[in-house]
Amino acid sequence: MNDITKEHLLDLFDKGFRYDGRKFDEYREISVEYGISSRSAEGSARVKIGRTEVLAGVKMEISEPYPDNPDEGTIMVNAELLPLSNPDFESGPPGIEAIELSRVVDRAIREGKALNFKKLCIKKGEKMWIVMIDIYPVNDDGNLFDAASLAAMAALKDSKFPKVQDEKVNYKETSNEKLPLERLPLSCTIYKIGSHFVVDPCIEEESAVDSRLTVGVLENGELCSLQKGGDHGLTPDDIDNMVEIAIKKTKEIRKAL
Repeated sequence: MNDITKEHLLDLFDKGFRYDGRKFDEYREISVEYGISSRSAEGSARVKIGRTEVLAGVKMEISEPYPDNPDEGTIMVNAELLPLSNPDFESGPPGIEAIELSRVVDRAIREGKALNFKKLCIKKGEKMWIVMIDIYPVNDDGNLFDAASLAAMAALKDSKFPKVQDEKVNYKETSNEKLPLERLPLSCTIYKIGSHFVVDPCIEEESAVDSRLTVGVLENGELCSLQKGGDHGLTPDDIDNMVEIAIKKTKEIRKAL
């Protein structure tokens, strides 16, 4: 964003206005749709926040446990940012934006202990389930972090184990056994633009962001993850204010699940 456009945006903010008339702490309309890919995934979901749209799918496979956690399964999160969702994205190997998005989603799920990893172990030291979460933005109109977090959790809620026959996974049939999902950590990203704190920015607002803080929050309001982004620093007071906003807003986001 050039300096003139950002100056205009900050002038709007100083007068109490946003591009689309929302309050600074107001999300766009949120919708969650489950089971959008029942034939090719063990769980899936579509999330829309305003015009931002993200798909998430869950696949599972059996593998050997890691030596340092022989009695646990694990998760893998992958985000693919395609040019169809935003012309600034490029085809090819994952860029820094895709890597950060997948790591932020992974961290909230992992540190929030959403899944009971021990229940993903089939036989200690020999077999475990790997739960792979793939994230595909369809349209990026700002705030992919929160949309991806919500889509990942919705897909996990929708997931069932595939059937295992003769020690082989039969992906054509699903069992009735759900994933051992014990907590529902969700992320809320607070953006600082000038001196203002904003949630759920549209793409124009997001291009003017100085810094951001993605906060993973559990159902009881307990924090489980933090991720700082942006080129500018944050003061302790900034962080306190942003965390307070995130705890409040995740209660609203959670209703969509």
